[in-house]
Amino acid sequence: MSSKKKQAELREEQEWEKIDSAVKESGHFIEKYQKQLLIGIGVVVVVVCAFLAYKQLYLEPKNKEAQVALFKGEQYFRNGQDSIAVEGDGNGYVGFVTIAKDYSSTKAGKLAKLYAGLSYANLEQYDKAMEYLKGYSGDDISISPLVNGAIGDCLDNTGKSDEAVSYYIKAAKQVDNPSQSPILYKKAGLIYRSQGNHDKVIEVFTIIKNQYANSMLAGEADKYIEEATLLKAK
Repeated sequence: MSSKKKQAELREEQEWEKIDSAVKESGHFIEKYQKQLLIGIGVVVVVVCAFLAYKQLYLEPKNKEAQVALFKGEQYFRNGQDSIAVEGDGNGYVGFVTIAKDYSSTKAGKLAKLYAGLSYANLEQYDKAMEYLKGYSGDDISISPLVNGAIGDCLDNTGKSDEAVSYYIKAAKQVDNPSQSPILYKKAGLIYRSQGNHDKVIEVFTIIKNQYANSMLAGEADKYIEEATLLKAK
């Protein structure tokens, strides 16, 4: 047998010895810590089962209760009866505020907080509105622009226009469609206009003109751009 072949066989034998040793060590480890490992696995199983039970036996029924309670409030909200929608009707419907508090862990409860914020904004109670809108923690990406736009309105109506602009622009970028984005950009643009920030006016209305050319507001964008350009040149 050649020297190279002997070396190859020796290396292979050594590798198998290493594997065998590792397997034995693993076996010793499992044998030594078997009790702890079983306890650890048991804990994981208990946690998973507890979570599933919480979800199926508590959270889902709770969410259904909240949805039933929310339905009447949505009707009041759509009819412009914001005060009743928020506080309740004294006839079984408890109001968005109570629903948001009692069902805070559910999706419907979180939605009630959003409705409460929008209702307070409609009632011109802007500080309360912002409290609920900023406290909304839903994960629906289609709702986020609505929340940010509403916060922008509340800030603008309380004299905090600088802060409002950032929310309007954020909402416009999030929603990114020709029906809502131009409206939000225009709100930001009008604030910049009132501040005499001509560069920002040009920037914002140029976005409306170029990116949302088919929108209803695109036609009036040139008016604001030209005005800001003239004022800037003075």
